[in-house]
Amino acid sequence: MSAPPVAELAAGPSWRAVDCISDLHLQASEPATFAAWRAFMASCDADAIVILGDLFEAWPGDDVARVPGFEADCVQVLRAAAARRPVFFLHGNRDFLVADDFAGDTGVRLLQDPTVLAFGGHRWLLSHGDALCLGDTEYLQFRAMVRASAWQREFLAQPLAARQRIAQALRTESDSRKRSGATYADVDRDEALAWLAAAHADTLVHGHTHRPGDQMLDASHRRIVLSDWDLGATPPRGEVLRLTPEGARRLPLR
Repeated sequence: MSAPPVAELAAGPSWRAVDCISDLHLQASEPATFAAWRAFMASCDADAIVILGDLFEAWPGDDVARVPGFEADCVQVLRAAAARRPVFFLHGNRDFLVADDFAGDTGVRLLQDPTVLAFGGHRWLLSHGDALCLGDTEYLQFRAMVRASAWQREFLAQPLAARQRIAQALRTESDSRKRSGATYADVDRDEALAWLAAAHADTLVHGHTHRPGDQMLDASHRRIVLSDWDLGATPPRGEVLRLTPEGARRLPLR
């Protein structure tokens, strides 16, 4: 694969900290994770928040937030947070149908995947990470299908209830695969290096794999993997990556 076009996000001149999160998989059946996220969004003292995909376990279309329910509650949290500081969102494999109506309803700014964050003398390459998992060929075929505009038009033309049933079936299939012990492909090192070279960046920040860590890809290029969130797990999982001019550090949830 060739490196995709790279968008650029320039940090505000007064920014001193940017908080990155991903893979919360918010859903009504996981109230502890929702409560932790709501508290974080209300108390965050960074100058900007960047959500690197899979904020939601499923998103069947922006109209889901126009009816009372869990998604509408999430939109209220985002709207309040975006009124205090810039909040950015980059699509994941679960919430790829987040679109312009969502942005208008929340004030959240949508980002292209990948996007370079130019901040504090650094160029951070931000991505959800799924497109870099070249070994997951079955998923990449599915990704290409559902990201096509024709497929999305046809899917979104269905009634919301039908779309929610399809989303539930996909979640059930994914959960079954996890319980079976199936292994998931990690980010391809050579592809990650190609993306970094195209972006003139030295650090890749991504989620998707649920394998938080910090790894040198070669002598001068690094990747930082975000933690997923599951506050109902034993032990609970949840972490924020804070970017500053001095570098990156992981913050536990307060």
